[in-house]
Amino acid sequence: MENNHEPKNPPLNPMDPDDLTFDISDNLDKAMKNFPDEVAILPLRGVVVYPQTIVPLTIGQPRSIKLIDDVIANNKLVGLVASKNAELENPTVKEMYRTGTVGSIHRLFRAPDGTIRILVQGMARFITEEYTQIDPYFRARITYRPEIQESNLQVDALARNARDQFERIAEMIPTLPRELVSTVATYTDALQTVYTIANFQRMDLADAQAILEIDRVIAKLRRLVSILTRERDVLELGQKIQNEARSEMEKTQREYFLREQLKAIQEELGEGDEQTADIEEFRLKIDSAHMSDEASKQARRELDRLSRLPTAAAEYGVIRTYLDWMVSLPWSVTTPDNLDIAHARLVLEKDHYGLKDVKTRILEYLAVRKLRQDRKTEISRRKKDEIRKVREGVILCFIGPPGVGKTSLGQSIARAMNRKFIRISLGGVRDEAEIRGHRRTYIGAMPGRILQSMRRIESHNPVFMLDEIDKLRFDFSGDPASALLEVLDPEQNREFRDHYLEVAFDLSQVMFITTANSLETIPPPLLDRMEVIQIAGYTEEEKYHIARQYLVPRQLKENGLLDKEVKFSSKALHTIIRNYTQEAGVRNLERQIGSICRKLATAITEGKITRASVTPDYVRSELGAPLFKGSQEISMRTSIPGVATGLAWTAYGGDILFVEATRMPGSNGFMITGSIGNVMQESAKAGLSFIRSHAHELQIPDSIFTESDIHLHVPAGAQPKDGPSAGLTMITAMVSLFRQQPVRYDTGMTGEITLRGQVLPVGGIKEKILAAHRSGLKRVILPKRNKEDLDDLPESVIKTMEFILADNVLEVLDNALLPVKKAAKRIQKSSVTS
Repeated sequence: MENNHEPKNPPLNPMDPDDLTFDISDNLDKAMKNFPDEVAILPLRGVVVYPQTIVPLTIGQPRSIKLIDDVIANNKLVGLVASKNAELENPTVKEMYRTGTVGSIHRLFRAPDGTIRILVQGMARFITEEYTQIDPYFRARITYRPEIQESNLQVDALARNARDQFERIAEMIPTLPRELVSTVATYTDALQTVYTIANFQRMDLADAQAILEIDRVIAKLRRLVSILTRERDVLELGQKIQNEARSEMEKTQREYFLREQLKAIQEELGEGDEQTADIEEFRLKIDSAHMSDEASKQARRELDRLSRLPTAAAEYGVIRTYLDWMVSLPWSVTTPDNLDIAHARLVLEKDHYGLKDVKTRILEYLAVRKLRQDRKTEISRRKKDEIRKVREGVILCFIGPPGVGKTSLGQSIARAMNRKFIRISLGGVRDEAEIRGHRRTYIGAMPGRILQSMRRIESHNPVFMLDEIDKLRFDFSGDPASALLEVLDPEQNREFRDHYLEVAFDLSQVMFITTANSLETIPPPLLDRMEVIQIAGYTEEEKYHIARQYLVPRQLKENGLLDKEVKFSSKALHTIIRNYTQEAGVRNLERQIGSICRKLATAITEGKITRASVTPDYVRSELGAPLFKGSQEISMRTSIPGVATGLAWTAYGGDILFVEATRMPGSNGFMITGSIGNVMQESAKAGLSFIRSHAHELQIPDSIFTESDIHLHVPAGAQPKDGPSAGLTMITAMVSLFRQQPVRYDTGMTGEITLRGQVLPVGGIKEKILAAHRSGLKRVILPKRNKEDLDDLPESVIKTMEFILADNVLEVLDNALLPVKKAAKRIQKSSVTS
């Protein structure tokens, strides 16, 4: 199949453009009368030949060469039909279009490579009816289909539009001969205009074939104008893009020439250029930065690359930014530690009340540093261990509920040690590059937040706080917790490698402090690298001292009040703590104090008062009804059988929860509600099984289980709950219901139970007991094996509460349930009150 039709290029033999476009319409009708009904079919690949046009073709297939030889020897007429698939060299009958053009061969040239080059003139359209011969080439019977021509204003307008569009396109394509455009502009015949323009205009094969197949000339014109309009838009857009690119290139070249001229002028004046000055400045900074050998070698290598690049190069800015980061990091800039233990103790006591464990650990760290510094000579005589090097820094993890002062502790520690303090929050960080940076291959790459903070603080040994480490997240972007393993490992962080720097940076002198509300969400490998210090919630007495020493003075200052204008009485502060806050920390306490201060500031500003003394009555008048009623609410809820008070641990500190049990007529059904998890549901089922197996011993009739459905509910249903420590509370609530003995209102409990009635130890004892103390409970029942945990409690709590240590459920019930006579009186009193 032949396809060498290149109308945009000059013809093989020099010809006048008029040779390609002459008018044969006058003799066409006469010629068609002598056209045969059967012609040889020459398949064309990627080209359509139209009537009234002349097209050069190159013939290379042996079967097509034989066809041309036979046609030349006969009447020189050949059927030209395009193949549907331009990739096929030997199409079948079904793979060719039905509509084609009868062409007359005008010239023939045999090339040395064996191909034949011909010039074919399209004469008339036809439709193939039947192929009469397949080999050695196609022959077919055809029916001629003259075009339907019309003469009206619409045809003339479309023809003129097509000629104008073609002229505009030719202006944007230099390869189209200007003589051809001039010739087309003189045409008055619409059909000749369509075919001539379609012959030279680039378009898809399907569009070219469609123009040939359309019968009416006006429809051909509409299709052609649509194609020309689209092509013109594409060319104009291409020219616009090319012009913009050329303008940008010219701008870049202009800047380059101007810089070269400026460089020559500066050399004549004996002045250095900007690039030379930059390089010299970087060289001096590298010398004065006291980098490690590896970092210094890398920086000088990049500086050498920078000196050989023109300033206009894209790589120039990348290298310059990298060097700027390298020389601005605190490779050797440190602040001298203040190792005075007495000074550190004074600062820590002044800034924070309580927190004995944390303060002790910091003083231990300073004492060790001081000893090592004083005994440096003796220590240096010892045999060196090349693998286990001396660890300089310390990595602490403060675990505690919100509002207990974890973050402010970091600032206090830095002040006590005379170090700089920097803090970053890791809450919600989910990309590893946030920690270790991006590689320089990325556009806009920069170091991670660790080195960014080190550059910002300008110190090699700061106190570095990583806040909310338990709230790290991971997804397809990476696992930031894994990236922190290198940062928080004393054995590795002396050679921390950021992806951006690609050289080791020593973090061993940094004192890292992380904070979290819960240990559960911290990955075990990361937790293993940190020294965990638990910070429990505050007691009422501790909150009082914190409010008196820190919160009240700060709120007076923030609200523009003077110490002599406002005085908070001790009873007022206790009222706020007891009735308007019930948290482990002191944030809500400070908000309530701030609310009172703002109201007093408003009254003083309006001239209503000049000074004020805050009393419990004033607190209630300004803050409204108490939000928490403490033991009153517990007494009210536990006054009827089937309700027990449990102790729970949350990430926000300890809390109390109620477990309610009831029964209704049924048949041995058991239902548990309150948004509780699987572990807690299993504890409830285990408790019921123990009760049923010991019903006789517990004086519970068997009919209760066979004739009743039991419903166990834990209020605050919107809050998810889980864990085994509520088992003791649930079994107590059910026994209270079955025996109709209320639970003591001043008693809370926690502990895991077994099917055999054993009471197993649980965690979070300190936080749970502090929550019980805040809520007004006087007695706490807990597992005997948790006795050691009581040593961590403040003295004020131990003195005001009673602790019952139990080994089995029967001991718990004996201490939790009211005696029968007292129970009857309490139930009667509760009914009267109701």
